[in-house]
Amino acid sequence: MDGARPVGTAQLAEDLSTSGADVSTSIDSFGARGTLEVGDKSYEIFRLNKVSGAEKLPYALKVLAENLLRTEDGKNITKEHIEKIASWDPSAQPSVEIQFTPARVIMQDFTGVPCIVDLATMREAVAALGGDPDKVNPLAPAEMVIDHSVIIDVFGRADAFERNVDIEYERNGERYQFLRWGQTAFDDFKVVPPGTGIVHQVNIEYLARTVMTRPNSAGVLQAYPDTCVGTDSHTTMVNGLGVLGWGVGGIEAEAAMLGQPVSMLIPRVVGFKLTGETTPGVTATDVVLTVTDMLRRHGVVGKFVEFYGDGVAEVPLANRATLGNMSPEFGSTAAIFPIDEETITYLRLTGRSDEQLALVEAYAKEQGMWHDPAHEPEYSEYIELDLSTVVPSIAGPKRPQDRIALTDAKTAFRKDIHNYVEENHVTPHTHLDEAVEESFPASDPAALSFADDGAVDVQSAANGSEGRPSKPVHVKSDDLGEFVLDHGAVVVAGITSCTNTSNPSVMIGAALLARNAVEKGLSSKPWVKTSMAPGSQVVNDYYNKAGLWPYLEKLGYHLVGYGCATCIGNTGPLPEDVSKAINDHDLTATAVLSGNRNFEGRISPDVKMNYLASPPLVIAYALAGTMDFDFEVDPLGKDSDGNDVFLRDIWPSPKEIQDTINSAISQEMFTSSYADVFKGDHRWTSLPTPEGKTFEWDQNSTYVRKPPYFDGMPHEPNPVTDIKGARAMAVLGDSVTTDHISPAGNIKPGTPAAQYLEANGVGRKDFNSYGSRRGNHEVMIRGTFANIRLRNQLLDEVSGGYTRDFTQEGGPQAFIYDACQNYKEAGIPLVVLGGKEYGSGSSRDWAAKGTALLGVRAVITESFERIHRSNLIGMGVIPLQFPEGENVKTLGLDGTETFDIEGIEKLNDGSTPETVHVIATKEDGRKVEFDAVVRIDTPGEADYYRNGGILQYVLRNMIKA
Repeated sequence: MDGARPVGTAQLAEDLSTSGADVSTSIDSFGARGTLEVGDKSYEIFRLNKVSGAEKLPYALKVLAENLLRTEDGKNITKEHIEKIASWDPSAQPSVEIQFTPARVIMQDFTGVPCIVDLATMREAVAALGGDPDKVNPLAPAEMVIDHSVIIDVFGRADAFERNVDIEYERNGERYQFLRWGQTAFDDFKVVPPGTGIVHQVNIEYLARTVMTRPNSAGVLQAYPDTCVGTDSHTTMVNGLGVLGWGVGGIEAEAAMLGQPVSMLIPRVVGFKLTGETTPGVTATDVVLTVTDMLRRHGVVGKFVEFYGDGVAEVPLANRATLGNMSPEFGSTAAIFPIDEETITYLRLTGRSDEQLALVEAYAKEQGMWHDPAHEPEYSEYIELDLSTVVPSIAGPKRPQDRIALTDAKTAFRKDIHNYVEENHVTPHTHLDEAVEESFPASDPAALSFADDGAVDVQSAANGSEGRPSKPVHVKSDDLGEFVLDHGAVVVAGITSCTNTSNPSVMIGAALLARNAVEKGLSSKPWVKTSMAPGSQVVNDYYNKAGLWPYLEKLGYHLVGYGCATCIGNTGPLPEDVSKAINDHDLTATAVLSGNRNFEGRISPDVKMNYLASPPLVIAYALAGTMDFDFEVDPLGKDSDGNDVFLRDIWPSPKEIQDTINSAISQEMFTSSYADVFKGDHRWTSLPTPEGKTFEWDQNSTYVRKPPYFDGMPHEPNPVTDIKGARAMAVLGDSVTTDHISPAGNIKPGTPAAQYLEANGVGRKDFNSYGSRRGNHEVMIRGTFANIRLRNQLLDEVSGGYTRDFTQEGGPQAFIYDACQNYKEAGIPLVVLGGKEYGSGSSRDWAAKGTALLGVRAVITESFERIHRSNLIGMGVIPLQFPEGENVKTLGLDGTETFDIEGIEKLNDGSTPETVHVIATKEDGRKVEFDAVVRIDTPGEADYYRNGGILQYVLRNMIKA
């Protein structure tokens, strides 16, 4: 369907449910093929009750079992695979590999543009190897929502939205033209234009089907569970609708689009029982931060989480989506709710057809996928939360799992800020009482962890816990007036889309709090950059209907755009006088946002400490203006009578919130917002659209360039080889995220990426962000490992994208990119050494692509997060783990060694070795030897590695076919 063609909602729904390539026909060893009659329509389905044991499976595994039944081909998916999942042992460790075929692929533009660039490049590569370029085409429906590119350049004024979108098009017109070419050149690829909403909210409000229908190869209409993989880790938001899906790297997503199944091990499933109800004043955000805390401590990396129990029925769909969204923060692959009456209610509210509602209910009940509280499946592990025990919370200052009860926020801030400021600017404050000291032991000056009771345990800094660093700076601004900034000043308070703005309870709650604050005469502090970036246009509609926009705008919360904005790092510049004061005086400023990511260096280059909070609390902190604030005892200001106003005085009641939701939100809002969802505004439709089946690359483009992945690729892969004489490019600690590795945020002047752009005639004001330039590998490899907060332990007390260049005498400090170029010219391979949870965070494919293009052949860590480990293999980089209990420190490594890795060549025999032997030779000739665990976990991953990457594997198979 052409993205510029306006169509009605009913036609869009029909196109979405039946578009694309035919569904293949199973060989059906179990005789599961049957017919489901719903209304006047008949659907082919594959009945799970034909497979013994399937009825006992958790909901998520039933979805996988049906997937195998329907795609059984006797080769990749066999009868034995289906029997294995039906006889799943909850207590067993994952060991059985299956091939999961997602029903569709969903993308956002930052990660999606490289996907389309790669597909365009594959068309040329196929032609070069004698194949048909038209064969490179999505075989599963692929949908992209452009939501990551809007930057909050303009805020706090009525025209902020229009100005930001205008600037977005000025910056990104070249990328958007390329995407318009893609939606015409590729079948089954649709684009939701800018200014519509964020990918996850558009997914749950419109794109998700819950039950898919498509014709099989014989033309018979099949019905089956909606499943998806997405190029954003928070794809899991759709788990709230009973849709099994998760984030993958762009590399895996491209393969899925081309019909390549996702290779995975049947996972362990953690049953999460919900009981009770939340108390007044507790929001969905507080619940999700509590669940994040619990599951991180429990340990769910690589597992499915499934919510069950009587309490499930009491969880509104919006709250389910909020919980599903945070699955990457839990560490789990998915966090899913089964289908029930609440699912149907939400589908009806958001404008799905009566026919679709009837199908979803009939199919779920027929397949045993309808939630029955009386039937509790057996799970691998169990965890339970009484919702009545949840308290208002925030999380920070650098990880989403670091939950802090709101009542402890000021104390926690005062302890934690010592890790961010100089020691010689301490203002004494009263000692904490014994009870507080006991709750917050000071055993580790550098850590922030959790006590057994779930309370945050904020460790004291080396210079003591009784003092709060203070450095008051007087600021006189023509635009903002006069004020004093100090450590802890909240300079960003953004209501941003991903986690929360799909949830009317917190969005209406925030707006009502704003109304109450304005009526009490309160205002946001002048130094706070305020912004409202909803996830869909429906939020704007219900704010209008409820008459709440004027109050939000009075506090500076004007609509700035429909996009990820603050959470993705598109905060935009702070007011010049505020930024100058922070940087001239090295103030530790803070940000509060209603998103799900608060990693170091992510939100703003001017901000060191970042906190996650519910939308109402974001506004509360804008009123307070500082993190050094206790909402229980510190007043937000005074009313017209001179009385102190506290947060409790303006917090809306649950009844008031629900009454407003009931009166302000209607089905018509959703149907009208999505009636022409693929059309776009005049900016989109007026863009010139290139034509042709292959893309004409502009050699002068600094946004979209042909990548080198397939240059000189032979028909058959070369044998893999051991690694000899490698150097350590970086030695990194624990919890290094993909934000630390992958280029993100602004492009800093003076860096290799900036130098490249300037050399190609791009002025500083037009640098744009790394995310917007993901289609240009030259920019991206220069920004890999360039995060300003990265700490490479090869260097002492240096942050940023630097390493030691051992091609030069003495190994002087150099930009990582420059050193890697020198290593490449010298023919020296590279390794990276890391700690625990390496590669956590967003599913950034460039974290792996950049690693590979810089010349890194192996990454050796204590543990990996799932997506990044998979992406490394997808780019031909081998992931290795230190022996159990060992790490860089215990082995006495410092990164100055040369590394030989022996045993990789065993992969050429068709098997995967459990370990390889690593020999690290020090400068004085001493050797450190150990056996590293090979984290190529499935035979499918081994095939990708042997081929040099997943795309090369797919391309070669395409040529053979």
